[in-house]
Amino acid sequence: MKSGENYSYSRRFFLKGIATSLLVIPFLQSCQEKVITLLIRLSGTNHILGHRLRVKNFPKPSSQIHIPYLIVGGGISGLSAARQFSKKGINDFLLIELESHLGGNSSNGENKYSKFPLGAHYLPLPNKQDAALLQFLEEEKIIIGYDSKGFPKFDEEQLTFAPDERLFYKNNWQEGLIPKIGNAAEDDIQFKKFFLKMDTFRTGKGADGKYFFDIPLSLSSSEATIRAFDTITMQQWFEEEGFNSKPLFDYIDYCCRDDFGLGISYVSAWAGIHYFAARKQDSTQDNKDNVLTWPEGNARLAHHLQKYAENKTLKNHLVYEVKSIDGKVVATVFDADKKLTIEIIADRVIMATPQFVNQYLIRNRKIMTQNFHYAPWLLATLVVSDLADNGNYPLCWDNVIYGANGLGYIYDQHQSLQQVQSKKVITYYYSFSSSDVKKSRKDLYQKKSTYWKQLVFDDLKIAHPNIESVTEEINIHLLGHGMISPVPGFIFGKHKKEASQNIEGKIFFAHSDLSGISIFEEAFHQGINIVNQIIDGSTLD
Repeated sequence: MKSGENYSYSRRFFLKGIATSLLVIPFLQSCQEKVITLLIRLSGTNHILGHRLRVKNFPKPSSQIHIPYLIVGGGISGLSAARQFSKKGINDFLLIELESHLGGNSSNGENKYSKFPLGAHYLPLPNKQDAALLQFLEEEKIIIGYDSKGFPKFDEEQLTFAPDERLFYKNNWQEGLIPKIGNAAEDDIQFKKFFLKMDTFRTGKGADGKYFFDIPLSLSSSEATIRAFDTITMQQWFEEEGFNSKPLFDYIDYCCRDDFGLGISYVSAWAGIHYFAARKQDSTQDNKDNVLTWPEGNARLAHHLQKYAENKTLKNHLVYEVKSIDGKVVATVFDADKKLTIEIIADRVIMATPQFVNQYLIRNRKIMTQNFHYAPWLLATLVVSDLADNGNYPLCWDNVIYGANGLGYIYDQHQSLQQVQSKKVITYYYSFSSSDVKKSRKDLYQKKSTYWKQLVFDDLKIAHPNIESVTEEINIHLLGHGMISPVPGFIFGKHKKEASQNIEGKIFFAHSDLSGISIFEEAFHQGINIVNQIIDGSTLD
C-alpha cells in the first residue's frame, strides 16, 4: 500500500454497524490531562446503503441514459481508461463512481498543515522501455525532457529529497532500509548473496526473449522454471536457497507486507522476487533507485488523470447490477444524492472495479472471487508538535522501525520547500498480514477507536518514546480490502484468468487485482489495454 495502488469504486460495501465520514472522539491522556481529537475516517458507503446493495431494495428506475461506453469505477484503472478513450478521439463515454471523489486507493486527505495520502504514496522511477508511462509523465511535466543519450530528466522537486530513507535498528537510526550497522558477519554475507540473486533475476531473460520479471506483469517471460516460483511461498524459497539470517528474513517480510499486504510466509515466491527484480533501474544513467512522491501521494497522479473524465463523471452513484440484454449492456445505478435509480444503456462497459465488488453486480462471479485475497490496511496520520528522535540520523521521507508491527511512517511535508514547519505531519502504515484475512477484516471494524489509537502509539514509541505526549491529532483511515495479495498459485492460476475474460464481447474487466500485484503501473496499463482491446482488438499497449 505504501507503494501500491489502486482499487476503485466502493471499498466498504459490506460495512455493518459503522457510520461513514468522520467520527470525532475526544479523550483524556491520563498523564498530561490533555485532550486529543481522534478522527476515524471510514472508507466507502455507510452501513445502511451497504445493506441495501446486498438485498437490492432500491427504487425502480425512473430514467435512462444511452451512451456508447461506460466505465464503472474511478480508480486509476478507470481513469486510465478514460484517458485512453480520449487519446483515441473518443469522448462519448461516462464514468460512474460511488465515492464523492475519484482516485480509489490513490486518494488523499488534508489538514491545515499538509496534504497526506490515504493509500499509495509514491511511484518508483519507471522502466525505460515503459513508453506509455513515460509519455504520461512527460505530459504532466513530471518528466521535463530527455538528455542527449535519451534518458528522461525528472523534475527534481517531484523526486524524493535527501535524506529519503532511514531504519531504526539496534536502538538507533541508520541510513537506508537495509540493516547495516550491528549485523553479525553472517547476516551481511547473506544480504549480499540475496541481492546478487535478485540482480540475476532482474537482468535474466527466458527463451522467449522476455525478462523473467517485468512491469507490467504481462510482459514477463513464460519461462516454466521461473513461473514455478508461483507455486511456493517466498518463505519456502528463502529456506530452499539456504538463507537463515533473521535480519534478512525480516527485511524481505517487510517488503512483502509493504507491497502485497501479506508477509513472506503467505505470498507467492514469484511475487516476492518480482518486488526486487521487475524494476530495472535503467531510466537514469547512474541506475539510481529513486522514487517520485508528493505530500498527497499518488493522489497527484490521479488528479492528473481526472481531467480526461471531466464533465463525464457521475459521483455518489452506486452501480448495483450489470447485465447484457439484447446486444446492449444495462447498468442499474442508484443516485445516492437524489435517492433515485437510473438505467444506463451502453454498447460496451468497462468494469474498473475489484472482483469482490463485481461478484455482487454480475451473475455467476462469486465462486471465482473467493480465490481473490485482499489484505486489510490501517493508515494513521498524526499531527505532532515535535518528533524528537532516539537516534542520530535525521528525519527522512520514509522511516521504518525494525521489529515494529507496522510498516513505519512517511513524513508528509518532506517535499515541502518550506524549511520550518510549525507542526509535523506523518502517516503511519499497518497491513494485517495473517492466514485469516477475513478475521482481520472483521476485527478492523469491530474494535474501538481507542484500540487502534493505542496500537499506533505503541508501535511508534519504539523509536519515539514521547510520541503520545506530542501528538495533537490522529486521523485513522481503515481499508477492509486494501489491496490484492498474490498467494501461491494465484498469479498464473485459472481464477485470475477466468475473471479477466470479457462477457459476450460487451462487458470488459480492468483492475490491478487482475494483474495480481497492486501497483500504479499495473492499474495504469490495465486501463490502456482494455480500451485498446475494445477499440482495436489488441491486448497490449
